[in-house]
Amino acid sequence: MKFFQHPVWAMAFRPLYPLSALYGALSVLLWGFGYQGTGSMPGYFWHAHEMIWGYSGAVAVAFLLTAVATWTGRPPVGRERLGILVGLWLLARIFAFIPDASLISGLFGTAFYWTSAYFMWESVYAAQSKRNYIAVGALILFGFTLAIFHTRLSLGNTAVLKNNLFAGLVMMAGFIGLIGSRIIAFFTSRRLNTPQPASPQWALVAPLALPMLMAFLMSLQLALPLAALLGIACGILGLVQTIRWWAKGTAKEPLLWTLHAGYAATSIGLIIMGIGQWFHPLLSMGVHLIAVGGIGLLTISMMTRTALGHTGRPLYPAPKSMPVAFWFMVGALFFRTLAAIMLIVGQGTAYQHSLRCSAALFAVSLLLYAWRYGPWLMRPRLDGKPG
Repeated sequence: MKFFQHPVWAMAFRPLYPLSALYGALSVLLWGFGYQGTGSMPGYFWHAHEMIWGYSGAVAVAFLLTAVATWTGRPPVGRERLGILVGLWLLARIFAFIPDASLISGLFGTAFYWTSAYFMWESVYAAQSKRNYIAVGALILFGFTLAIFHTRLSLGNTAVLKNNLFAGLVMMAGFIGLIGSRIIAFFTSRRLNTPQPASPQWALVAPLALPMLMAFLMSLQLALPLAALLGIACGILGLVQTIRWWAKGTAKEPLLWTLHAGYAATSIGLIIMGIGQWFHPLLSMGVHLIAVGGIGLLTISMMTRTALGHTGRPLYPAPKSMPVAFWFMVGALFFRTLAAIMLIVGQGTAYQHSLRCSAALFAVSLLLYAWRYGPWLMRPRLDGKPG
């Protein structure tokens, strides 16, 4: 079809990065300023559902389906196949707003992740890229966490839904672990012309494998203390790796320090979430260190970096507006952490103000990305290459 010959359908990052940025800004503003969801997916459940499986999941799929072409040398997922994925994602978002249609949203959302897994599997299997099989499995499991959430939601089993939401969030932490362990040390070394620290294979697999096992246990409500210990172990490993990957000059390059900071925030969040299994008031802080510090900061940094490379633009420095967007996301993390503290000490008014400040800063950060990158992603590469 001629419609799918447009450059926006060349690779997964082109439509999904700006769509997810715009939707992430919209959904976090709605939640921060009073939207209460629908009768079948109210308030907190709607907010967490859309930020985990709506915004951040779309960014993860966009990155993986873009990167897999480089990892395997196979043609990228594009054109009509990409159109199917975008359609599934959009339908999942639309039905999340319709009363009594949350189950339909879940069906489309699960189909989005499992279809993405199938498209990725085609490439890695054809190339016999065995080290990427785990990424395919992670996409399948991510869809599974969504399916389990909607199954329990439709049955009215709300008592355990928080753990199902946490399972989806932990899977996003796993995707951060996968992506970070592959690119942070490499990008840092290339940019600063420093030796790249070597890591044993288990240390490159564990940042995804441990969260996968943790999410599986949480989804099925099994051995939750063990799941917590897995999160703590993964977080400690992540902090060790972050320290090892840091090099002199990293703090001066926005496209580097944001990756390191996002990875470290995710690691700390996993540790605090794990401790929260025994001290529940800490859970909110751990969750939002992952959600805002990890997912928020690392996704906007990765969207900036990968879109520069794949549109034929210089990788450094970051476009002028993007360091500002990064600091807005750091501000969002500060206020969301403050909100978690206010919740612990029982300061309800301060909690609401901090929550709204965080939501506004998170949204502005994503809107700056969409404003700067949206037009670039609609046009062919500057260097004339495909992609």
